[in-house]
Amino acid sequence: MHRRTPTSWALGLLASLLLTLIGVAGPGVPAANAADFQDTVDYTLTNQSGKDFSGQQLVNTSFAGAVGKGANFAGANLHGAILTQGAFPEANFNGADLSDALMDRTDMSHTDLRGAVLVGVIASGSSFTGALVENADFSDALLDRVDQRLLCATASGTNPITGADTRASLGC
Repeated sequence: MHRRTPTSWALGLLASLLLTLIGVAGPGVPAANAADFQDTVDYTLTNQSGKDFSGQQLVNTSFAGAVGKGANFAGANLHGAILTQGAFPEANFNGADLSDALMDRTDMSHTDLRGAVLVGVIASGSSFTGALVENADFSDALLDRVDQRLLCATASGTNPITGADTRASLGC
């Protein structure tokens, strides 16, 4: 009996996944749809300060470790984006969709989050000092208690997209 080594097992799994992704699926395995893999640009560890991303489709895009001081993300779709360890002080996220974004240990100080959707974000260890959060939705967001209290001090309004009360979504 032939015994598979961990390396040969991993290579076999990798080959199967690759074949599935390029559409050569095995029996009973559906081929991947090209629309399932949206083309995205990787902004990891880049300087995007002052750049204009307003209204752009940035679903699942990585800005991990990026610097985006004063960048404009107004109305952008950042659903599922990765902003981990990024620095976005004074950036404009007004009306942006940041739902399910991973933004732990991210500098969001003095950002404009008015009307933004932050449903399900993970933002532990982040800083929201001076952020504008009127009409934002933080439902099911994971925030540090200190940030939650800080945001509650100025939170008001109702998100125009989700209908969530900002203070209620923060648990104020």
